[in-house]
Amino acid sequence: MLTTEQRYQTEFGSLEHYEKGGVEVINDNPKNYAFSNVFEICSNSKPYEKVVFGINQIYVLEAIRAEGVSPWYTCAHDEFALCMDKEVEIHLVKLDTALAPAEKNGAILVGGEPVGAKMGWIKIKRGHQALLPANSAYQFRTEAPAVVVLQTCLGELSVQKWAEICQTR
Repeated sequence: MLTTEQRYQTEFGSLEHYEKGGVEVINDNPKNYAFSNVFEICSNSKPYEKVVFGINQIYVLEAIRAEGVSPWYTCAHDEFALCMDKEVEIHLVKLDTALAPAEKNGAILVGGEPVGAKMGWIKIKRGHQALLPANSAYQFRTEAPAVVVLQTCLGELSVQKWAEICQTR
């Protein structure tokens, strides 16, 4: 039970300052656990590389180093973007014709400028989340390197680097 004397302070990480953290395994095998740090992943990633750091069947969490302007993406299902560091603009276009087949999971590249009505843009800052609607095109834009966590499905653009990003001891 906490007393009025005990205080806890939450410290938020960033690309410039984070602590690795870890999992302390007691009487078990460390291979039964996975631990990674989204800021560390993004500090070692290329801009807009979608690195998987959480997986549950077809559903994944991807760490994205948002830097500059991304290509245009689209997806047959909704995705959610959560800003973990700095701020990111997300520009949206309602596509005239869906480009991602309905049975295809994960985002695909649009390949050039999307054709359709501009839906506007959303500015998300640390802790803000945005819906990326199915069958629309989206593009990330940042003035400084930022971190985005994308909730989506495992797809052709998803990069799995488990040996590089997970704690092994």
